[in-house]
Amino acid sequence: MFSIRTLCALCLIGLLVTTAIITPAQNKTKSRTKDAARHASEAAETFTEIMNVKDKAIPKELLDTAEAIAVFPNVIKAAFLIGGRGGQGVISRRIKGGWTAPAFFNLGGGSFGPQIGAQKTDYILLIMNENGLNGLLKDKFELGGEASIAAGPIGREAAASTNPRLDAGILSYSRSKGAFIGAALKGAVISPDNDLNEAIYGKKAEELLKSPPVPIGQMPTSVRIFPRTLVRYSIR
Repeated sequence: MFSIRTLCALCLIGLLVTTAIITPAQNKTKSRTKDAARHASEAAETFTEIMNVKDKAIPKELLDTAEAIAVFPNVIKAAFLIGGRGGQGVISRRIKGGWTAPAFFNLGGGSFGPQIGAQKTDYILLIMNENGLNGLLKDKFELGGEASIAAGPIGREAAASTNPRLDAGILSYSRSKGAFIGAALKGAVISPDNDLNEAIYGKKAEELLKSPPVPIGQMPTSVRIFPRTLVRYSIR
């Protein structure tokens, strides 16, 4: 028979072991939730700032016909002879009456040239058709490969004078040091961050963007800001 003192000691040990197991898991969950909230918030803020620049924003006609929108804020482009890009962002697909919960993606890729220094750049991609969207759902998708990509037009006059939707599956834009331009982001690679997607939604990016949509009110609170922001600026 164990004495009361021994039983108490065993219970205390069990409690300590359980706490040691649970705490790291809880901390990881909190960290993932914070990451998701940060990515969604930064993407929403970037998109809002760009769309609020009068006469130099993405043409609304294009937003209203895009199948999906990707935003990668603060992508770091560092270079010393051989350069590279690295950043994280979100992608939402258009659905009837709104947009899907944002799926998390990574943006990477290399560039060669006599560059020295580092800078942060915001990238926005309009996915204009199913071909472009299907490309994004692969494990790794190189822009300018299977789905054509082109620099997107800016402002009302640019949208009226071109018909880029027929020419490219993806239209790309960039903002660096305050300058917002259409920029053909060829050679960059987009891949889903399914560790984060599964931690937040229990789904991979492909399931999230292709499965029946979840109303904004049923999405995790931490990510709702991005689809709500897209709703403010685009309709169908």
